[in-house]
Amino acid sequence: MTYELVVELSRQTVITAFLLAAPLLTVALAVGLTVAVLQTVTQIQEQTVAFALKLFAVGFALFLLLPWTLGVAVRFGFQLVRSVPAMVY
Repeated sequence: MTYELVVELSRQTVITAFLLAAPLLTVALAVGLTVAVLQTVTQIQEQTVAFALKLFAVGFALFLLLPWTLGVAVRFGFQLVRSVPAMVY
C-alpha cells in the first residue's frame, strides 16, 4: 500500500463523511436558529422546545434523505472494495 493510496483513501473517506453529515447538520442549524430567534422575540426560554423541534426536523430530514444517503454510502463501499487489489500490492 503506497503513501498516495492511503492519502487518497483518507481524502475520500472524509469527503464522504462530510457529504453524509452536512444535510442533517444544516437542518439542525436552520431549525435551531429559527427557534432561537422566535424564543427571543416571544421571550420564551424553554430549552425542551428547541430540542424537540430539532429532533423532529432532523428525523424527518433523515427519513427524506435516506435513499440518497444510502446511495452515497453504498457507492463509497463499492469503491473501497474495488480498490482492495491495489492495497495488496
